Amino acid sequence: MAFTLDPELAAVLQALAEQSDPTPPPERDDWRTLRARGTASMRWMASLLPAYPFGYPLVKASSHKVRSADGAEILVRWYEKAESAPGSAVVYAHGGGMIAGSIDLYDSVVAGYVQATGVPFVSVDYRLAPDAATGTGPVEDVFAALAWLGDQAPELRVDPRRIAVMGDSAGGGLAAGVAILARDRGVPLARQALLYPMLDDRTLAPDPRLTPYVAWTWDDNWTGWHALLGAAFGTDDVPPQVAPARVATVEGLAPAYVEVGELDIFRAEAVTYAQRLADADIPIELHLHSGAIHEYDRLAPASRLARRAMEDRRRVISSL
Repeated sequence: MAFTLDPELAAVLQALAEQSDPTPPPERDDWRTLRARGTASMRWMASLLPAYPFGYPLVKASSHKVRSADGAEILVRWYEKAESAPGSAVVYAHGGGMIAGSIDLYDSVVAGYVQATGVPFVSVDYRLAPDAATGTGPVEDVFAALAWLGDQAPELRVDPRRIAVMGDSAGGGLAAGVAILARDRGVPLARQALLYPMLDDRTLAPDPRLTPYVAWTWDDNWTGWHALLGAAFGTDDVPPQVAPARVATVEGLAPAYVEVGELDIFRAEAVTYAQRLADADIPIELHLHSGAIHEYDRLAPASRLARRAMEDRRRVISSL
């Protein structure tokens, strides 16, 4: 049975194809070209949203430095809605295949969640592979932001028991990895929200049924994981907090919200991870969106599919 792309997404992709000349995909392991393309794509997707700060007049932001496990200073940005009483809070990790992205490119995404829910967010400018960090570096950067938020909880009027971690794509994988670290280090975590998460470094074999639709390809996945893992790539030495699909047991992990598109190469690993959580009696909400490709919500934010997903995310954030 053939897959069917959501018609609103199909219209957006057709328009993009008509506006630009086709270019060959980056060679496998060419992370520089993949980063450049990813940055350009994220900049364009950000342009589809109201610009921060003027499009989000109720949201104020402040920047801070936190120290990661290896001593590196990491930039984080605290977004808070004016005149709100936080209580709960979210640590957010941006997407980018482990090799691209920044908190600046996600200003409008994060500010949008804050304005819609009143829940403050900490966005993390984790180091990118392979030139800034490899291995556990990025996940430790995001965990450092979680630890900072816990330390600053009284000043920021946050209840440490009501903090969640959230991310999309690579950031979703990092959020899942932080949930593992939080469990293992005894840090309370209210929820993990994983949006089309990058969980498994072994997702490398193309599926011909999905090939016509994929936005993030198996070669892209190879490049991103190899950039992050280096010599450990393809071996049994990959730490589970880096590739959460490898974790031996999910017992004791935080309740989860997992969302993925039907036409995403991360579909199987996201659904499998959600099933593992369910089998361990961990509260889990799973959404598998029919006709959706990777980053469907950012490609077509006004589509019915994206609006429905945003309603679910806002509900989950507001319930913390």
